[in-house]
Amino acid sequence: MSDGQPRVSNVNLPNALTTLRIVMVPFFGWALLVDGGDSVLWRCVAFLLFVVAMVTDKVDGDIARARNIETDFGRIADPIADKAITGMAFIALSITGDIWWWVTIIVLAREWSVTLLRLSIAKRIVIAAKDLGKLKTTVQALALAGLTLPLRDPGLPSSLETAGEVLFYVFQASLVVAVALTLWSGYEFFRDAWKQRHLMRARTTG
Repeated sequence: MSDGQPRVSNVNLPNALTTLRIVMVPFFGWALLVDGGDSVLWRCVAFLLFVVAMVTDKVDGDIARARNIETDFGRIADPIADKAITGMAFIALSITGDIWWWVTIIVLAREWSVTLLRLSIAKRIVIAAKDLGKLKTTVQALALAGLTLPLRDPGLPSSLETAGEVLFYVFQASLVVAVALTLWSGYEFFRDAWKQRHLMRARTTG
């Protein structure tokens, strides 16, 4: 930031929404795991918390760009908040048996490695988010939100059992697509980071 530009305060609406998402993470995880994940009421509460988190993730970025109030705190905290809430969803849904643990491990390893690398090189190399990454985020959020719902809970009315079972496998199929997009977009990110790193080296030594 140049001396002629006023410093943007970290106390603003986008950062408040980002902080709210981080604070929501343990409450979301607790709600999802009440009674071992067998509480219809609390899984619905967890679903609402997850939806609120995903909506605020979109809204805070839009507000920050529209009002030109992007801050260093926001650039660091926003991806951390995003990965924290989705990571909690993966872990909790693996505990309840709705997602295989190996899927959670692979996805979280990719997500956090990309996030940490992006933050570590942010001052030297900027790698813009691609459409594939945005699609991955959308499909992943839809799959996790759907699987958070008590779709196969024995406490559901019999009239909803078939619909719940069908939706469960629809969201499982969405998760498969999300995992594929996660791995491919991760490969693209590391490939682009490697290319830019070599370009910078060539410029400095040329």
